[in-house]
Amino acid sequence: MTQARTKKLLSSDARKAALELAKKSAGRSRLSANGRKEQYKPAAAFSDLPEYQEIRKIRAAADMFGVSNPFFRPHEVRAGATTRINGETLSNFASYDYLGLNGDPRVAEAAREAVDQFGTSASASRVVAGERPVHRKLEKALADHYGVEDAVVLVSGHATNVGTIGHLLGEKDLLIHDAYIHNSVVEGAKLSGARRRSFQHNDLENLQSLLREHRNSYRNVLVVVEGLYSMDGDTIDLASLIEIKDHYGAWLMVDEAHALGVTGETGLGSREKCGIDPSRVDIWMGTLSKTLSASGGYIAGNSALIELLKTQAPGFVYSVGLSPPLAAAACRALELLHDETWRVKKLRDNGQFFLNTCKELGLDTGYSEGYAVTPVLVGDSLKAAKLADNLLRQGINVMPIVYPAVPMQSARLRFFVTAEHEHDQLKNAAELTREELQIIQNTNMFDAVEKS
Repeated sequence: MTQARTKKLLSSDARKAALELAKKSAGRSRLSANGRKEQYKPAAAFSDLPEYQEIRKIRAAADMFGVSNPFFRPHEVRAGATTRINGETLSNFASYDYLGLNGDPRVAEAAREAVDQFGTSASASRVVAGERPVHRKLEKALADHYGVEDAVVLVSGHATNVGTIGHLLGEKDLLIHDAYIHNSVVEGAKLSGARRRSFQHNDLENLQSLLREHRNSYRNVLVVVEGLYSMDGDTIDLASLIEIKDHYGAWLMVDEAHALGVTGETGLGSREKCGIDPSRVDIWMGTLSKTLSASGGYIAGNSALIELLKTQAPGFVYSVGLSPPLAAAACRALELLHDETWRVKKLRDNGQFFLNTCKELGLDTGYSEGYAVTPVLVGDSLKAAKLADNLLRQGINVMPIVYPAVPMQSARLRFFVTAEHEHDQLKNAAELTREELQIIQNTNMFDAVEKS
């Protein structure tokens, strides 16, 4: 018998012996340190977890009132001002392609050329073998856009916040954020081990109070806000915030995910809208998946910050590089944002028109300033889901936003307005929303569920 054959048989026998031992050991107890037998219960079934049971309960309540699941509906075409679901063309308010650049022939061509040259994947971490010229081209373009020294792009917007905050802060640090901040910031704080506190939404006096009380108890303090709040559609007084963070010696991070291409006269974002020196913001963050029609995230700031993230942040060092066609698409979209500022003006006109129309109809639009995000507040989550379901039947695709994405009794429909929408579409959507909401409010069909 050959040596290789002998090894194979021994390996096979070893596997059989291990399986037999596992069978005999199943359900066995063992002796603890005090000599008593310990019996271990089996692992819980995922279907028995309280979190899953809550999902089932919500689904059952929706089924009771004939509300279909609004999530994971497949769109059969590019989802712009219109979309197609189940073969039906609908007015679409569930896309943050704010300037209509997703699918633009020039953006698509840039992606195709990158595929031809580099393939569809970087195939490695950029640190070791995934670096491509298009990565640095995009990063330099983003740095120029913000008027800062450098930038770094990562494969996920959510992971950009998680990874950056998780790496920069530690147990001796404090993160203070707006109460309405995105989940990714909260998750980043958890990863970092830093203490976390929130201030009331857009309440800079409350922020100052927290800084006065806590600043000197921590090594570093990071304040995080959004340039345009994705659930409410309002903005931050960035000039005043910069004065506050400088006074208390804190870092400031501004999440521009929804502000890029939307706020400011030419779409440069919060720095243009608020007229501030961009270098006074320590960390500019944003995503590539909205105005820039790709996928991923970025951090822009001084060269030391970017070098630190590129050489040490696990979310960058140990992750594959951004897909080259996505980097190329984002780069071309950023160029078009700068060259075709009419898109920003059209978006602003549409956003203001929709907000004003909703207000005239008596709809509660919360804090929205009419840029690109306007909520219609409903209150109860089930009512919001029912309203969205009714509108879908009327040819309007808009998503309900419910707890825990927003606070309890703050459920809403969130309308994303783009430069591609027409006024007739916007007016029709607002009018149908009012009609369907009145029908729901005039019935007591949800009272039993609300009281329970």
